[in-house]
Amino acid sequence: MRKNIISLNIAYFCNSMKKVFSKITSFILACFVLLSTLSFTVEKHYCGRFLVDVAVFSKAKDCGMNMMSHSDEQHTEAKKSPCCKDQIIVIEGQDELKTSFDQIDIPEQIVITSFFYSYVDLFSIKENTKTDYVEYAPPELVCDILLLHETYLI
Repeated sequence: MRKNIISLNIAYFCNSMKKVFSKITSFILACFVLLSTLSFTVEKHYCGRFLVDVAVFSKAKDCGMNMMSHSDEQHTEAKKSPCCKDQIIVIEGQDELKTSFDQIDIPEQIVITSFFYSYVDLFSIKENTKTDYVEYAPPELVCDILLLHETYLI
């Protein structure tokens, strides 16, 4: 009776661990999809050799060394000094996520299907076919065969 309780506890533990592992895996995969589709820009402003400002998702602030040049008396333009330099890094994410199973080659299909079947079988609970008859007594011996054949373990 005690073995049945222990096996039920183990089965419950394995089932709960399977659910937790499945939730963690799905969360990691969702984060992976989110990060693979995210695109952003990083802007850096250098004044001479020195980095003045770094901005992610926005424009970097300049160093304030703007020079005024009067090309026309009516229009004034603000130009940056020639020592200033802006560096823009654009990181583009993936635009298209839908890939059909038909576009994947045959060896890749085999790897994916074998991984799927091994993953499914990894957490399946195997039925215990061994039955213990704890409540039943063994049958009575009519004659002791070991004594009858004079076989003794030493």
